[in-house]
Amino acid sequence: MTTERIDNKNIYYPPGGILIWIIIFIELFTFGIAMIVMVYSSKDEPEVFHNSRLLLNSTIGAVNTLFLIVSGFCMAQSVHFFKQQAISKASLFLKLTILGGLLFLGLKGFEYYDKIEMGYSIGYNSFFSFYWMLTLFHVIHVLVGIVILIMMYLDIRKKGAEASLENIEASAAFWHMCDLIWILLFPVIYLIF
Repeated sequence: MTTERIDNKNIYYPPGGILIWIIIFIELFTFGIAMIVMVYSSKDEPEVFHNSRLLLNSTIGAVNTLFLIVSGFCMAQSVHFFKQQAISKASLFLKLTILGGLLFLGLKGFEYYDKIEMGYSIGYNSFFSFYWMLTLFHVIHVLVGIVILIMMYLDIRKKGAEASLENIEASAAFWHMCDLIWILLFPVIYLIF
């Protein structure tokens, strides 16, 4: 039985398949529109947005940015090593990617707990409504990404080099989308106002 090799250099067959890229573009568009609405809304209440932004811990936001950037690098390494059929290295970097996501969620959970304890919930003001909606929506994406990555890890452990490259590339594309969204959210929420 022969298997056809997908030409990943063809625009109709990008890494991970066209469907994942359609999903990514829709997600990026959705987050982009929400961030534009947030910035536009800040013009009506500049003091509220500025003073509320000062209540956030930008160090936590920066550390979480670092967690996701490093995990994105690890994901790229995992795909690279899988293509080289260095399965143990691919698995190691996939585990490090998952760890980066879990560290992000742990620190974000700590930040959420702190904000709730201080009374800055979703209805506190306009800024915090955007903060909670945008960051919680991103957290959901990170959770979904971690589940996908765990499934890929288990698939690689079970099948080794026979695991689906397209599935691994699709999971990597989704994870990089989570990284990119956070890289856009971090300055908008933690630094600009």
